[in-house]
Amino acid sequence: QVQLAESGGGRVQAGASLRLSCTATGRITPQHQQAWFRQAPGKDRELVAKLTWNTADIHYAESVEGRFKISGDRNKKMLWLQMNDLQPGDTAVYFCATGLSYPGTWDYWGQGTQVTVEA
Repeated sequence: QVQLAESGGGRVQAGASLRLSCTATGRITPQHQQAWFRQAPGKDRELVAKLTWNTADIHYAESVEGRFKISGDRNKKMLWLQMNDLQPGDTAVYFCATGLSYPGTWDYWGQGTQVTVEA
């Protein structure tokens, strides 16, 4: 069983930066993948950035490529999302999630942290 808790959200002006943190309890193994998702009002939840521990692969959504950076420390059970040059379109609730990289499911989710970017 894994529990996830996000922090670091807030209200900022366009062009600002925020760093989200996700703290895990339970076991995160090299077979796990971890990710940040976001959900804006009236929209589906979307994958923002993903990190696969056993391959070190990192994937970003096209909309955040070059502005956001995912990183983590598996031993410390921490995951971060550095978000730079935030835009109003980035406004959403941000969730961290984890699951086994095979079969590639997202089994555990945090409660989310609100990020609001004002023009």
